Amino acid sequence: MIEIKPLTRIEWEDLEQVMPGYTSTEKYAVAKTETPQRTVITIEQVALDKPYLRRWDYRAESDIDYLQQILREGLSLGAYNGDDLAGLAIAERHDWHRTLWIWEFGVAPAYRRQGLGMRLMSALAAKAAGAGLRIMVAETQNTNAPAIRFYRAAGFEIDALDLSYYTNHDVDGGEVAIFMKRKL
Repeated sequence: MIEIKPLTRIEWEDLEQVMPGYTSTEKYAVAKTETPQRTVITIEQVALDKPYLRRWDYRAESDIDYLQQILREGLSLGAYNGDDLAGLAIAERHDWHRTLWIWEFGVAPAYRRQGLGMRLMSALAAKAAGAGLRIMVAETQNTNAPAIRFYRAAGFEIDALDLSYYTNHDVDGGEVAIFMKRKL
């Protein structure tokens, strides 16, 4: 039986095991047209000619000390099958706008498609609401259609984009940051 409980410690290996990356057969194409009078940004789901494969290098992209600091707030959760970490949600409270920022969220490949992600997200939402927060925010990439579908099924909606969050050329061919929000 998988138990969801506070996540109190995280290691590089945990991130690599639970969230190795993703594969997507579609993406959300982002386009921007701008004139002095009008700016139009569109997001359209499109099929890819070949699957998009993204693997994470957590040792290069994450600061484990910062994540450990976030865990001390007590709002992060782990899903455990005995001692095996099956899923995690690392989330940080932002008091000035009563927001729970979800920095990392994932379910290990062996535990996917069993409802664990929804259980974990529901527990996180209950924890956030109990802490007096009003909204949860998660950032993902326009190339990560499976994550966008999951967040939508969990009650999130696309609320914002950042067209230069990762590089100065995100729209032209890179990944565009999509911010998903769920009101509590």
